[in-house]
Amino acid sequence: MTGSAKGSSRPGVAATVAGTLADLVELGQIRLELFTIEAREDLNRLATMALLGALGLVLLSFGLIFLALFLTVLLWDSHRLLALGVFTALFLVGGGVTAAMAWARTRQGLRLFSATLNELRRDQERLRT
Repeated sequence: MTGSAKGSSRPGVAATVAGTLADLVELGQIRLELFTIEAREDLNRLATMALLGALGLVLLSFGLIFLALFLTVLLWDSHRLLALGVFTALFLVGGGVTAAMAWARTRQGLRLFSATLNELRRDQERLRT
C-alpha cells in the first residue's frame, strides 16, 4: 500500500510542477508580447515627437530670423545697431533657456516600457504570496 501511495502522489506532484511551469512560460510569453507592442508604440511615439519637434524648431527659427531681419531693415536708418543687439541677445537667451530645459529633461530620464515594468512588478508580488 505504501508503494501505491507513493506512486499516486508522484504523478500529482509532477503534473502540478508541469502545470506551474507551463503557466510560467505562458506568463513570460504574454509579458514578452506586451513588451514588444509597447516598444513599438514607444518608438513610433518618440520618432513622431522628434520629427514634429525638429520641423517646428526649423520653422520657428526661420520665422524669428525673418522677423529680426524685417525689424532691423525697418529700423536701419535710426537704430540699426540697437536692433541687431537686441535680437542677438534675445536669440542667445532663448537658446540658453531652451538648452537648460532640454538638459533638465534628460536628467529626469525616459519612462519607457512603464506598463511592462508595472506588470512584471505585479507578477513578482503575486508569485511571492
